[in-house]
Amino acid sequence: MLNYNSYLDRMIVVVNKYLLSKGFLGISLWPFIIVRHQNLKKDQVFLNHERIHLRQQAEMLVLPFYLWYTLEFFLKLLIYKNALVAYRNISFEREAYMNEKDPDYCRRRKFWNFTRYLRRGK
Repeated sequence: MLNYNSYLDRMIVVVNKYLLSKGFLGISLWPFIIVRHQNLKKDQVFLNHERIHLRQQAEMLVLPFYLWYTLEFFLKLLIYKNALVAYRNISFEREAYMNEKDPDYCRRRKFWNFTRYLRRGK
């Protein structure tokens, strides 16, 4: 049987600056983490942030994650009228940013925990 947490610990990290839009350092696209620079492969906080996104994507069966993420971004954009503020207030991002410094977060994280971050942020 596949151990879900150990599988996520073996992330596939790809370095390719051409796959990312300007201003993006990395992105999680199940099952990959794509980073712009080689040194980001050693940044444990950054990788943990992206690992949290992989966990979110897996529990939502990938495609619904991207649909929810996009819809929530546009709803937050209507509320905040600022793309960066909207992005930072997406529930998935709020969960990842608030827990990225905790290396054990994914092991303790409850199923669909991002829903705790749905409320309107700052």
